[in-house]
Amino acid sequence: MTVKTDRLVTLFGGGGFIGRYVAQALFAAGARVRVAEREPRSAFYLRPLAGLGQIQFVHADVTRPEQVAAAVAGADAVINLVGIFNGDLQAVHVGGARNVAEAAGAAGAAAVVHISAIGADPESESVYGRTKGQGEQAVRADFPAATIIRPSIVFGPEDNFVNRFARMVRLLPVVPVLRGAWKVQPVYAADLGKAIAAAAVDPAPHSGSTYELAGPQVVSMREINEWICRATGRGTRPVLQVPDGIGRLMARLGGWVPGAPITWDQWLMLQRDNVASGECPGFEAFGIRPAPLAAVAEGWLPIYRRQGRWARPAGGGGPDPRAQGPSPY
Repeated sequence: MTVKTDRLVTLFGGGGFIGRYVAQALFAAGARVRVAEREPRSAFYLRPLAGLGQIQFVHADVTRPEQVAAAVAGADAVINLVGIFNGDLQAVHVGGARNVAEAAGAAGAAAVVHISAIGADPESESVYGRTKGQGEQAVRADFPAATIIRPSIVFGPEDNFVNRFARMVRLLPVVPVLRGAWKVQPVYAADLGKAIAAAAVDPAPHSGSTYELAGPQVVSMREINEWICRATGRGTRPVLQVPDGIGRLMARLGGWVPGAPITWDQWLMLQRDNVASGECPGFEAFGIRPAPLAAVAEGWLPIYRRQGRWARPAGGGGPDPRAQGPSPY
């Protein structure tokens, strides 16, 4: 993937978890990156990753049209990574997406890449899923040639997915699991970042397309937690399935409490597996073979072992290969 070095990409949400991987892929492609954040200082850690003159920062809130317009001025491509789980999801996922698409069109940008989520559906019971689906509609209405990318749950060293469960495994004698049969297709952040960057710097093959980007394995929440136990040297730690009745009650009565293990909206999201539908193209369209969780997590999970990196995992390996979905490769 090569582009002219004078190509400018505005990256909304570039200071976040996924943003660092998208930015690195853009830098590698030779693009200049304008990182648009509500708090630009939160993205300053990206500076050492860029070449001279390859990165700039701008203050922008996607819910403020005038700030969005200023952030995309002169940009060849625009990427919107902004998403939230709490707060005004309608304003961010729908209004914000619309603002970005409108401003990109007005600025004459050649490409818009909008990051949605597997499960996005304007009719979803979940506010998250519903607003993500409505956001896709808003983008398509204002920038029909936009590329929409729906990732599954994303993992990487800085994630709040694998790390969250690894912390629980380290601290608790018994590991409770909500919706243990719920299935996901975890996708590696670096693979996702490369695909997003490719859609921005070489938009022609992806214009107007919607992609579902998921990892090579379909695994349940119980299987993921059991694997984390093994990978962190706690293979004998019991994993306890929390009955759905109790989980539902926890979400309904206590989900509003700050720091609650699960909110009601998250509970609704867990009623539908987070796996690729097969109706949209995936990583094969970008020539990327996605990495499985076990091939990557070994790079950072040792910090959760009793003796850190000096310890050996008890029966490591990855999630049960019998849980793998069909691979396109």
